[in-house]
Amino acid sequence: MELGLYFLVAGVLVVVGILGTVLPVLPGVTLVFAGLFVAAWAEHFTKVGVVGLVVIGLLAAVAFLADFAASILGAKRVGASPLALAGAATGGVVGMFFGLPGLLLGPFLGAVAGELMALKGLKQAGKVGVGTWIGIFFAAIAKLLIALAMVATFAAFYAFGGK
Repeated sequence: MELGLYFLVAGVLVVVGILGTVLPVLPGVTLVFAGLFVAAWAEHFTKVGVVGLVVIGLLAAVAFLADFAASILGAKRVGASPLALAGAATGGVVGMFFGLPGLLLGPFLGAVAGELMALKGLKQAGKVGVGTWIGIFFAAIAKLLIALAMVATFAAFYAFGGK
């Protein structure tokens, strides 16, 4: 395959991945990493090698942790019970199997259900559900910033010939 075609594929993956950091339907950080890996591979890892890809991979891992922890931290911030925290986490995992509606509603519904099971009342359950959504919003911002840091890291290794 021609070098330009590799870079085109890499660029498309990175752009779609960056969009995916704020659109929960797409695996954003994974696509950004894949695009950067393809770009490194296109140059036979001479400009961005193992060290650069490990740093980028560690950033991707941080983004995954931020995404997973966001709904839980958002709920906890508004005084969620342990059952609500477990519900938010469970709702997030289950929601992944139901596309965009599941990704948006799963953590909210899980947190609300957990809070109701803890007998905290409907008002507190709603507050915890909204806190979960706020956490998800801030996670999207964090993932976007981390994805941009991944691209900047790649660019620095590429420009300075680091491995």
